[in-house]
Amino acid sequence: MRYYKVVIKGSEKMAELVIVRHGQSQANRDNIFTGWTDVPLTPKGIKQGELVGKELLKLGIQFSDAYTSYMERAIMTTNIILEEINQLYIPVHKTWRLNERHYGALSGRNKDEVKKEIGAEQLHKWRRGFKDLPPQLKERQHERRYDRLGVKIPLSESLEMTLQRLLPYWQDHIAPRLIDGHNQLIVAHGSSLRALIKYLDDISDDEIDKVEVPNGKPILYRFDNQLNVVKKTFITMDGEIDDNTRISK
Repeated sequence: MRYYKVVIKGSEKMAELVIVRHGQSQANRDNIFTGWTDVPLTPKGIKQGELVGKELLKLGIQFSDAYTSYMERAIMTTNIILEEINQLYIPVHKTWRLNERHYGALSGRNKDEVKKEIGAEQLHKWRRGFKDLPPQLKERQHERRYDRLGVKIPLSESLEMTLQRLLPYWQDHIAPRLIDGHNQLIVAHGSSLRALIKYLDDISDDEIDKVEVPNGKPILYRFDNQLNVVKKTFITMDGEIDDNTRISK
């Protein structure tokens, strides 16, 4: 399936989008598959959020909105960043569509133990492939936070499925604000951000397995008024900025 960007005529102002994966969680530290399971940040993860905020403060970006998932680790990182940049007052939109990919029956398991069982090649496909689906749960879980929305927790998800549930929110909520020239901040997860990067950078299904999104390493996108990416910047934590300038296809 081919996904198309929303193209709407808008302001001439060039909008900026910052995306950042949450700070290190306890599951990251312990090398555990997490998915839709809630885990807190480690002290290192809290520090990573603070450092992201300090670097964004130096850049002086004024955000109109922030977006995050329904997961504690992403919500807490969002709050830490906004506090550091003195923008706690802006609207924070929480959506399940930015949740981490659901790892199904792998959730809660140690990645090294899974690797010993099924081999490095299969594990890589499950973790980094686009269409590969991790083993499914035997029965669907229920949580009040999703039941009240009428959202069924997945039995497991591929990266493709993650992109499919993320795109409607991007197109209906985030993209229109960018087109209107309003800077946006997204704090989410490794897989949901990989899916968004695949879309924004027009990365092929076969190449997306090479994309990594480290904890607490923000990426800055700059768009024209047609929502084409005109510049992509990797923001480092030592005050320097590493530029990767490209014109979107």
